[in-house]
Amino acid sequence: MSAFTVQDNSYRSLKQESFGPGEVLNYRIHYGIFNAAKATMTVSDKIYKLNDRPCYRIDIKGSTSGAVEMFYQVDDRWGTYMDTAALIPHRFYRFIKENKYRKNEIVDFDQKTGKAHVTYLSKDSKTVENKNSFQVPQNVLDLVSGYYFFRTLNFDSYNPGDQVDLSGFFDDEVYKFQLRYLRKETIKTKLGKMEAYVIAPVMPDNEVFDGEDSIEAWISADKNRIPLKIRAKMFIGAVEVDITSVEGLKNDLGDI
Repeated sequence: MSAFTVQDNSYRSLKQESFGPGEVLNYRIHYGIFNAAKATMTVSDKIYKLNDRPCYRIDIKGSTSGAVEMFYQVDDRWGTYMDTAALIPHRFYRFIKENKYRKNEIVDFDQKTGKAHVTYLSKDSKTVENKNSFQVPQNVLDLVSGYYFFRTLNFDSYNPGDQVDLSGFFDDEVYKFQLRYLRKETIKTKLGKMEAYVIAPVMPDNEVFDGEDSIEAWISADKNRIPLKIRAKMFIGAVEVDITSVEGLKNDLGDI
């Protein structure tokens, strides 16, 4: 439902008014009343250039907190260099530290030729262990750029049950990311009462999440389209992510 034109061997051009350089979103992740982790989503205040294209650098950092940190330590960083006009990634990276587990990689996208070049790094991320290349579809997204791309959608033009399909690349595989629009409602947040669009990723049957629409996200129904809340219903209970503070919004909070 996004309108854009694409010419052969060129980049699409999309207009977005939802986010910009300098934006910072902070979140609390909790299980009931117990804090489990904190996360920060940051759009760098500097514009970078990759593949001769201007890019936002977007970082998502997450780490455990509270009592959880005593027995399980997480310190993850995910990021993307996202084309400011085409809203597609030119580079994705993730540096994962979860107890003794480590996974570090960089993915360079050649969107013109439809290639994803993956560099696998050592546990200390200082040396290259392997490289591989994969064919990807036009305008493919990574997890971080996909998350921000959804913020550019005009959900006012959607009806409950409408679905968005996008192509993504993650863990050396191309996948179809599907998102369903559910409804619009008012919720209480640390930022005050806000109108929000409620959306849900279409999840395959699995042993972790509990049924259809097991993950729901509330996106502010203003120009910023901030992720306000996420609730994941799992068989062991519900985990929630709630916004705690914001900085550097592109638009005044609540503007529509």
